[in-house]
Amino acid sequence: CDQDIASTEGVEDMKIGMIADFNPAMTCQCLNDNYPVKVLSDAETQALLYMREEEKLARDVYKALNERWSMPVFANISQSEQRHMDAVLCLITKYALSDPVGDNAAGVFQNSTLQGLYTTLTQQGLQSMEAAFRVGAKIEDLDINDLMEAMPNMDNADIKAVFESLTKGSRNHLRAFSTQISRLGETYTPEFISADLYNEILQSGHETGGGTCMSNC
Repeated sequence: CDQDIASTEGVEDMKIGMIADFNPAMTCQCLNDNYPVKVLSDAETQALLYMREEEKLARDVYKALNERWSMPVFANISQSEQRHMDAVLCLITKYALSDPVGDNAAGVFQNSTLQGLYTTLTQQGLQSMEAAFRVGAKIEDLDINDLMEAMPNMDNADIKAVFESLTKGSRNHLRAFSTQISRLGETYTPEFISADLYNEILQSGHETGGGTCMSNC
């Protein structure tokens, strides 16, 4: 669910993946109409539930960091993460799973690992602007790694389509945060994906187009 949107900083080369007019209801309808309902494996069920909260982790941390630093990169990407959450919720609803997010407030998670990450990463990002950008890069680094590890175990085409789009969005977000870090004269060293993949992502251009049901449908 990604399309170009320039940062309000006025920097032409920093673009954030998101769709300004993304319609969750249309996306859900499109996923229902274009992909048959198939039995979920345990791996697919757990991946959907975890990714719903992992995208919430990104959204909630970026919102907290934006309140502290008032940087468009956090405001814009937090909106994109909401769209990612909405897309995963479409699948959770389609397969009649119990949504782990529900009415939980920002910073509240069912998954204890993600709960701990929220606390740690938010505290780190409040220390300085550079630390905040590093937190953003780390979250996207982790997200890309988790999605890449999950996808080989996904048989259902609708889950693959959504996860591939989320990965594309995370690559765009990682480029954006890495750009901010480099402007401070620093570099980010990936903790989860390989250095080779990280360099490949940085050297490739901004990615557009969400694929079936993940664009304007």
